[in-house]
Parts: sequence; structure tokens; C-alpha cells
Amino acid sequence: MNRMRFGIFLAPFHKPGINPTLALEQDLELVQWLDRCDYDEVWFGEHHSAGSEISADPMLMIATASQRTRHVKLGTGVVSVSYHNPLWVAERIVQLDHLTRGRVMLGVGPGSLPTDAAMVGLTQEHTRRLLAEGLDIMTRLIRSDDPVNFQNERWTLQDARLHLRPYSNFDIATAAVASPTGAKLAGRYGTGMISIGATTAAGFDALALHWDVVEAEAKHHGHVADRSKWRLVGLCHIAETMEQAKRDVEYGIEHWFHYFQEIAAFPQMSMPGQNAKEMIDFINDSGFGAIGTPEMCRAQIERLWKQSNGGFGAYLTLAHNWANFEATKKSYELIAREVFPHFQGQHHSTMQAAIRAQKMRPDLAVVHAKAVETAQAIYDSEKAARAAAE
Repeated sequence: MNRMRFGIFLAPFHKPGINPTLALEQDLELVQWLDRCDYDEVWFGEHHSAGSEISADPMLMIATASQRTRHVKLGTGVVSVSYHNPLWVAERIVQLDHLTRGRVMLGVGPGSLPTDAAMVGLTQEHTRRLLAEGLDIMTRLIRSDDPVNFQNERWTLQDARLHLRPYSNFDIATAAVASPTGAKLAGRYGTGMISIGATTAAGFDALALHWDVVEAEAKHHGHVADRSKWRLVGLCHIAETMEQAKRDVEYGIEHWFHYFQEIAAFPQMSMPGQNAKEMIDFINDSGFGAIGTPEMCRAQIERLWKQSNGGFGAYLTLAHNWANFEATKKSYELIAREVFPHFQGQHHSTMQAAIRAQKMRPDLAVVHAKAVETAQAIYDSEKAARAAAE
């Protein structure tokens, strides 16, 4: 297994009615914590309605977070391409590429909330086509100096070019849930893919199929599909014991479920549960996520690895706000301490070193004890010699 990357997918989710200034500040503080804990990636969402996912512009979050972090890469998770002129999206991400010295990633999707699309006169029937057209324009602008000409009912481009060339060869990734749209685009344009609904029933069943689509489309369009660019999104909250983890998530899990059950028109995320206990049991029993111990988180990732039929490059935790901020930070720290090493090549070497040392300890302890005895005898002899000389 190659070194798996770890990160989060930050919508973000917040309970309607709380102070949005403090909520957004807390999101940025979380990113700083993840940077210190050696996470690889953070993806910021774009949403404009429904009251909970309150980040309207992932690029503003990236610009701010980049000044407070040192290592972690920062991505748009995702830009809803159908809402924007793709020329300006490409211009802004390239500017961020320069400002962050190559720490940006561009994630794109059609737009997940129908209430967002409705405000700009779109339906879900339009957004996937606009995503495909927009991604084609953006990849041409980013990868080439050639002018781009295009016209549809929303956008007109005339000899369009980027003002700046990219600072780096930054990642581009398409979002995928249950339909093959994201997988087809990833294969066609040689981009990565973010499987946002990887642990939903439909998403989990589609994992291997989605990668088959990526590989077939990539081959057809002359690309080589790269599994290291495939990111799977799942749900975890970890504590030192399962009992503590369950107590932690009582803070916010009911609001999160209610959002998907009653508010967000996003049927792939619809799930049962009338109270915190039923919701926790559903998460754990269905395989939708893991609320419990680091061992459960490891098992969840291994399950996804097996289902992917060949592996993937990164596991992203969907940032869910089930627990208060301190318990949330503790969960991410425990994942970094006790889960990362199992998938990044560090766990085996340190465990084997401990086993070897344990096997050698009895013999080495005898040698050590004899060495101490010899040193003591030498000292006693030297001491006696000095006393006799005096």
C-alpha cells in the first residue's frame, strides 16, 4: 500500500441561529489544528441556502486559511461550476495557486443544493451539463495558452485566456456521489475524483464501478487513470472509548440528521433515526461511518479500500460538527496518532522494532547486568588500590 493521504471535507455544517462569525472562525481554527496534526488536505464547500452549510466561497476560506497554516493543501470542495463563469473560476484558482505557493487544489461539481440553483434560475437537469462544459473550458485555459471561444445560454467567451499561468501543476478533481457523471469527467479530462458519498449505500456499491468508468473514459481519451488522485469521503468521530465517543456526538448529531432528513434536498444522504441513540446505531450498524474507537476508524477505511477493488489515494473525513469543538479536535488528533500510521507505512516498522527489542531483552538484560557488575568490580579494585597506596 502506498502512503495514503488524510484530510477533511468541510462543508461546513453549523446549527442555524448560532453566531456565523464565530462559526467560520472556528472552522479556520480547526484547519490550523489539522495542519499541526499533519493532515494532508482540507476541502472547503460552497453553499448559498438552507441555513447550515454557511461557506459561500471556498476560495475565500482558502485565502484566509493559507495565511494561518504551513503545510496542509487547501482545495475547493467544491466550486459549483454551473453557478459561475468558468473563466473567472480558473482566474481565481490560479491566483490562489501563486499566493499559496502551490498549496491549492481545484474541486468542481454541479452544485448539490437545489435551493442554491433555484436562486439563479437553474434546476438539477441543467447543472451537470454546465459542469461538463465548464470543466472543459477550465482545463483548456489552465493547461494551454491557446485562446478559448465558447457560447451557451449562460456564458460567452471570446478569445479568452488566463491572465497568469499557474504557479504549480495543481490537482483538479471532480465530485462523484451515485451517478457516473463525476467519474466520466475525471476519466475524460485526466483529473482526480472525490467520492463524496462513499459510505452511503448507493455510493459504497458504486465505488468499484465508478473507477471502472474512470479507467474506461481515460483510456478512450488518451489518459492514464491514477488511483492516487481518488479521494473517498467518509464519516468518523473517535474518542478513547466507544462510550465517550457516543457521549460526544450527542452534542450535534440530531441537528445533522434533521438537516438531511427534513431540509436539504439531497436524497443520497437521507437516513433514518429519531433520536441520538438510533442515529448512532444507524451510523455504526449500516457502515455509514464509525462512532467509537480508532480501531473502528481503521476498520472503516480498510472496508472502503477493499470495496474500491484496488485502492485509493486519500481518505477525507466529512466534517460533521457532531461533537463540541474540543471533542472534535481530540477526534482528529486520535485519528492522526493511531490511524495514520497503519496506512502510511509507519505502524509496521515501529511495532516490529518493539517486538524485536522485547525478544532480545532477556539476553541483553543479562549482558547489561554483567557489564554493571564488571564496572563495579573495576571500581572496587581501583578504590582498594588507591587506599593501599595511601
